[in-house]
Amino acid sequence: MGEVRKLQKKLRQIENLEIKISLTPEEKIKVQNYHLRSRLAELLLQHSGPQQTQGIVGKEKDKMKRQVEEVTEQLVACRPALKIAREERQENERIDGSQTDGRGETHLPVSPSAEEQEDAEFKSRKQTWEKAKFHLRTLEGHSDIITCAVAVDNLVISGSRDTTVKVWHVPTATEQRNLGGHSGGVTCLSAPPPEYCRRLARVFDLAEKERFVLSGSTDCCVRIWALSSGQCVKSIYTFNAVSSLCFIPEGEGFIVTGSDAGKLQVWSWSSLENCQSENAHLDAVTTLQSQGPLLFSGSAEGCVCVWEVSDERTEPLHRLHVWGPEVTGCGGDDGRLILSPRGDRVFLSCGKASIRILNWRTGVMTRLTNHSSTAGVTDCVNQIPGLLIGSCFDITNGESIINLFSLPQSKYLVSLTSSDLPRILCFAAWLTASGDHRWVTGGRNLIVWEQLPGSFKKRGDVTVRRDSRLEDCLLESDRDSEDEQSEVDDDEDSIPQDASETEEPASFSWLRCVLQ
Repeated sequence: MGEVRKLQKKLRQIENLEIKISLTPEEKIKVQNYHLRSRLAELLLQHSGPQQTQGIVGKEKDKMKRQVEEVTEQLVACRPALKIAREERQENERIDGSQTDGRGETHLPVSPSAEEQEDAEFKSRKQTWEKAKFHLRTLEGHSDIITCAVAVDNLVISGSRDTTVKVWHVPTATEQRNLGGHSGGVTCLSAPPPEYCRRLARVFDLAEKERFVLSGSTDCCVRIWALSSGQCVKSIYTFNAVSSLCFIPEGEGFIVTGSDAGKLQVWSWSSLENCQSENAHLDAVTTLQSQGPLLFSGSAEGCVCVWEVSDERTEPLHRLHVWGPEVTGCGGDDGRLILSPRGDRVFLSCGKASIRILNWRTGVMTRLTNHSSTAGVTDCVNQIPGLLIGSCFDITNGESIINLFSLPQSKYLVSLTSSDLPRILCFAAWLTASGDHRWVTGGRNLIVWEQLPGSFKKRGDVTVRRDSRLEDCLLESDRDSEDEQSEVDDDEDSIPQDASETEEPASFSWLRCVLQ
């Protein structure tokens, strides 16, 4: 399996290459990976081999086949009687509200336990999603990777490495505004709640219904945009490339920015002045998420910090916990760390085949399988009411998938995919007035997922399927599986020995190795 792991590693590097840096058209041609995928498919087929029944050949095999057919016929013949008896018992229970055991004795109905209720809710939710249909629409306008997206009412706001922020009207799938002003790639977006927008609208003498969106960029600026006019009402210079951004609706409200050097900065929403700077991480802050008075930050080295936010202190942030990569199992060149908190748990995606679940109070880690092999890459994780959503990209065949898990159990529901669906790097979701789901995914393309009503007769654009290998795969673990660890070992063995290469910036030496 050594060659398989090496090919998987090279495919992973090539797929991550275009995401991390911009390539010229000539470089894109050089890193085409079709021949690598063909070779990998051949090796996997050789290792799996045809599934055969050993030790049964010739007449003996035919004899066993006849015996199985005879037994099957006997069982089929018995089924109607059993089915009739079961239906009669169920009918009696329905009429008088009682339950009958196998000996004909009647018992009073017993209220279901909490576990039984959860199981019933899960089965109902699974059946609903197995019948789900979606219509996909591509929003065209960005010229580079879409790095972030947020939803505000019927609008989607997207940020791209092409330096622009675009506002889209989802029902008509049209570009409403192009917000230009950043001189570097847009890395993050955040939409403050309406009550905080009203406060800022009074400051700038705008209508009370005005909505704002915040954008962060590698140009070291955070810009505040008024969506109705597309005007930039305020630009905040942070002195560091902004890699993540979060609005905290606590007290007067705060803007928190994370830099590519690991620094957190806090800005007052009322005065838009800096009120705290904290060297929180050793590497780029890749994700910031709030939950009530708590802030969660994650970085490229695989570290997760938990902060308490209060407007009663001079410095609003107070660190409660810090969990390093030895606990989270994240970090390295696999992918950027993205987190999504829920109660005591934080769901983490970091470019591996599983979603990591961290109990931020105790440091206990579990792994939720998001792909059936280590060839899967989990790029983002998100939550909507009752659902955990994980994107998965198969580097072996280039297939992109969205996996749905039921909350709070974290039990696998279904997988959604479509032909030619690109790798999903960001995700936004909300519910329509009718209660149907509407999602937006970003990466190489910006795509709207619109759930169709149950009465819709035509086939949707999305294939819904179930992967039995993802069922019951919530694993207690404080370290990687053997397969994932073997990939790490392969990475360590493949460090370039040429000292002249190591003197170059990491991105350029990596690019040169892959292109060669």
